[in-house]
Amino acid sequence: MADVEVLLPKMGESVAEATITTWLKEVGDTIEEDEPIVEIATDKVDSEVPAPTSGVLKQKMFNEGDVVQVGAVFAIIGAEGEETIVSAPPAAEPKLEVIPTEKVQEELLSSIAVDSNGISVPKNGPSGRFYSPLVRSIAKAEGISVGELETVTGTGQEGRVTKKDILGYVNTRTSAPAPASVEMVKSVTPAPKAATPSNNIQAAPIHKAPPVPIGPNDEIVEMDRMRKLIADHMVMSVHVSPHVTSFVEADVTNIVMWRNKMKDEFMKKEGEKLTFTPIFMEAVVKALKDFPNVNAMLDGNNVVIKKDINLGMATALPTGNLIVPVIHNAEQLNLVGLAKQVNSLANNARNNTLQPDQIQGGTYTVTNVGTFGNVMGTPIINQPQSAILALGAIRKKPAVIETPQGDAIAIRHMMFLSHSYDHRIVDGALGGSFVKRVADYLEQFDINREI
Repeated sequence: MADVEVLLPKMGESVAEATITTWLKEVGDTIEEDEPIVEIATDKVDSEVPAPTSGVLKQKMFNEGDVVQVGAVFAIIGAEGEETIVSAPPAAEPKLEVIPTEKVQEELLSSIAVDSNGISVPKNGPSGRFYSPLVRSIAKAEGISVGELETVTGTGQEGRVTKKDILGYVNTRTSAPAPASVEMVKSVTPAPKAATPSNNIQAAPIHKAPPVPIGPNDEIVEMDRMRKLIADHMVMSVHVSPHVTSFVEADVTNIVMWRNKMKDEFMKKEGEKLTFTPIFMEAVVKALKDFPNVNAMLDGNNVVIKKDINLGMATALPTGNLIVPVIHNAEQLNLVGLAKQVNSLANNARNNTLQPDQIQGGTYTVTNVGTFGNVMGTPIINQPQSAILALGAIRKKPAVIETPQGDAIAIRHMMFLSHSYDHRIVDGALGGSFVKRVADYLEQFDINREI
């Protein structure tokens, strides 16, 4: 049996690297095909990598804690009984290209001028260092130019900047912009007189968190890795998007009555529990079709309107953390399909068996704060999406209803919908009209509907 190179698999769009957290097998251990050999962690999810073939683990190419690029060889599997030790392939010698000083200076000044106007950071900086899509996205959101990014110390493979590196830099960054590149600036001659003039834009001050007084009876618990990622993502979202929240109260009495009547038949016919969530998701999909500009993202000065409706459903984990699995192409699913997707993703989330592609590509998110008895909330947008909807608790309340005999007060099942949106691309009229349309679809639910 020839040696088999084990590659780090692709884990969804925008995921370019992963950290090896735990080796599940040691060198010399026998491995069965599809048996997990290593645990990895990305900025999105933790998962395991299975063996592509049976054999013996001959070599580990990386240690725990190392960052590995997608597609890189991280282990070697050989036939049982072989003792050949395969060494890691030597790094290719970099080829040095002599570039005239004038050309280097021109390109450097050009890149600095372009970055100051808010253009996206390129995949590779002037030094040739690679920047992942996530790092470039954070740099763009924070107004960090490629020149400034070049000065950030990277702890990843080959000195690459990780998410942790750039977020740490943002937290300690001063209001004054960093030089374009320390090493590059030393290698060029002074700028010519025709250099690009300064924009004279004053950077916003960076506010640091105040110190926390710690008493003798206080307990200090370090945040786990997922909680740190959530904290960073939430701070980034509020910093990037001006949040506005609109509230609507909906009468969902027909839905409550219909579900109570049909849930046993649904279980018998489809083998699935019928919860309120897929019914609400169905109304959200209809409203997104009516208002496609809500199913959008902002890329610089361009609004990207997503044609596919990929609904994220915020799910609480047993650890107390939060994850957002995604129902892809929800516009193509009926109520039964939505119910099966909701139940499957929720179970996978609780059992920590979500696959990387099941948490990628969301275009709009729904979170159910009513699960915890909350009547409404002000949810934070799941970047880079433009909006998020919070579902409040369903409560019995006296309400005025119209009857053929006139207005009357009756006991109805009511709930609040809280819609937070990015005011840069979603105005109050659009954001408010959207959530009102969702409420209309819920209130107009057909109580005689068949499965």
